[in-house]
Amino acid sequence: MEADLHCHSTCSDGSAAPELLVRYALRQHLDVLALTDHDTLAGTARLQAAAEGTSLQIIPGAECTTKDPQTGRSVHVLCYALEKPCILEPLLKETSLNRRRAKLDMAEKLTKLYPELAVEDVLALSAESASIFECHIMTALAHAGVTNQPYGPLLDQLIGKHGTCHTPVVYPDTETAIDLMHEAGGFVVIAHPGQFDSVALTLRLARERRIEGIECFHYRNTPTVIRQCLDAADEYGLIVTGGSDFHGMHTKTPHPLGYRRISGGHSQKFLSAIRRRKGP
Repeated sequence: MEADLHCHSTCSDGSAAPELLVRYALRQHLDVLALTDHDTLAGTARLQAAAEGTSLQIIPGAECTTKDPQTGRSVHVLCYALEKPCILEPLLKETSLNRRRAKLDMAEKLTKLYPELAVEDVLALSAESASIFECHIMTALAHAGVTNQPYGPLLDQLIGKHGTCHTPVVYPDTETAIDLMHEAGGFVVIAHPGQFDSVALTLRLARERRIEGIECFHYRNTPTVIRQCLDAADEYGLIVTGGSDFHGMHTKTPHPLGYRRISGGHSQKFLSAIRRRKGP
């Protein structure tokens, strides 16, 4: 069983439609695919419909952007197979709305620097998405001829965390979000702990039995982080997950769907854990 449990579509900040993900997954000989768009479940039904009649098994999911109040750092939390998605939906919508407001503010600032750009350009590019993301702003700038490298240095210079036009987004508290995911019957996994230096938090949550799994296999996790996460998963009986974090062309580090995956025992344990939560 080959599984990619982390990918994105045009319903958030990916460049490929959910239907196209099915084709990519089959070409990569994947058996299981989880769509984990940022703070939305909007693409799940489309992905499931596209996969109908194929060998591909779809796991519904979302990647929730949160903030650890102790460190002020971002923490991405993957939530799979929600039994009561309506419980989590208000948080997802609030986060998407907060992101939209911030990105629109950034776009407004950029129109003062680049008269070639209009906010309506960004809105058009994000029409299929649950919110507005950096990719929509930078693609609009590229279309206007400002840059031919939308994910190059200009992104950080303009709208990165320390960019001249950056507007911060308000994100929910990590543990509050995790509690809500559990209330909704979700299977909770900390995503790529190495990206935002959230290994210590991940280990504490594992020790406190607040999560069900850790995304050990991700291109942003160093070998040291992977080893720490695998050891923690073994010690606390957690599920090991992994995925490509596929965004299509909307990324600084391009790679195909299935670039990172889990197989064999890891994928079987994940599927078994999901089935057990659903019951007979």
